[in-house]
Amino acid sequence: MSTLAGKHIVLGLSGGIAAFKSAELCRALVKEGVTVQVVMTEAAEHFMTAVTMQALSGRPVYTSQWDPREANNMAHINLSRESDAILVAPASADFMAKLLHGGADELLSLMCLARPIDKVPLIVAPAMNREMWNNPATQRNVAQLKADGIHVLDVGQGDQACGETGDGRMLEAEEILEDLEAFFTPKTLAGKSVLVTAGPTYEAIDPVRGITNLSSGKMGFAIARAARMAGAEVTLISGPVSLDTPRGVKRVNVRSAREMLQAVQANLPDQGVFVATAAVADWRPANSADQKIKKDGSGQTPELTFVENPDILATVTRSPAALKGDLFCVGFAAESHDLLAHATAKRLRKQVPLLVGNIGPATFGQDDNALLLVDALGARELPHASKQALAVELIADIARRVS
Repeated sequence: MSTLAGKHIVLGLSGGIAAFKSAELCRALVKEGVTVQVVMTEAAEHFMTAVTMQALSGRPVYTSQWDPREANNMAHINLSRESDAILVAPASADFMAKLLHGGADELLSLMCLARPIDKVPLIVAPAMNREMWNNPATQRNVAQLKADGIHVLDVGQGDQACGETGDGRMLEAEEILEDLEAFFTPKTLAGKSVLVTAGPTYEAIDPVRGITNLSSGKMGFAIARAARMAGAEVTLISGPVSLDTPRGVKRVNVRSAREMLQAVQANLPDQGVFVATAAVADWRPANSADQKIKKDGSGQTPELTFVENPDILATVTRSPAALKGDLFCVGFAAESHDLLAHATAKRLRKQVPLLVGNIGPATFGQDDNALLLVDALGARELPHASKQALAVELIADIARRVS
């Protein structure tokens, strides 16, 4: 279940072309189990209709502080008291300036001013032209809003409706959704640094062929995302996959097992948790050809000799930080059968406090999984669920162990 499920959020729209993204954002929030109350400024109605937002939210839209539907005619009080948060997206430069100075000449700004600060957080997603965003006045306003306890999201970079290119775009709906989930996630790993490996490795035979496996990297990416949402500083070392980097996560791309080991060792200092999710190739060709190996018509196949790759997890568990107890290591085992027996044996062999097992052929490339957590006390199953849901459970388990 999403962190946002069951939340009630006021989605405020101020004037700006980015209001079209608010429709997609509203729909995404509803799909996550959020009840959404839309409040629009007069300027916002020039870019998006209340009819559209009502259809997407399933609730009447409020546009005026004088709305007679409220029995006490105090929509600015009633709507704010009912919410878990107020999210203004888009937040124009003018609206943020109004927030800074306590302006309250229409319903949305009045509601932001009247909200109980200690109970109803205010989150704003800026959207404006690049020159407006970079203007010193805007940057001063952003700094002061943050100092006042208002959560100001980042801006995107790229093409703008005015034809210019640069910073100032409102984040995409999925990016705001991810930031919102992170905002509401308990920070059980605050102050911790987490290093995650993910995906397959690729061992070259020649410039166009190689040995790899079917790992998609989705589980490792989900773990990195869940750790970041739990407040950790996260570094993700990924083999060759086609996945977007989770927001707020530092990513290092590698191809081979040896490259992955080098990247792990380079990023290991000062880490508190290491999660070895990657499906690292056990062997590689002893020699990689410089040019493509061609058929010669003889029917004979080329002779390939293999050598064992370095054991990344075993190398890390023997590091000084791990031996001193300053680094908590988590291993993964992707098996084809006898999961409990193989995972238990691997945990003892690798000398890790926690080993996570799964059936590789059943999960590679899929969006869901089932995990078996094996430690010195026995084993515990995490039943079949989405990889993101399982990642959240796993990170919560790790946080309890390292707290």
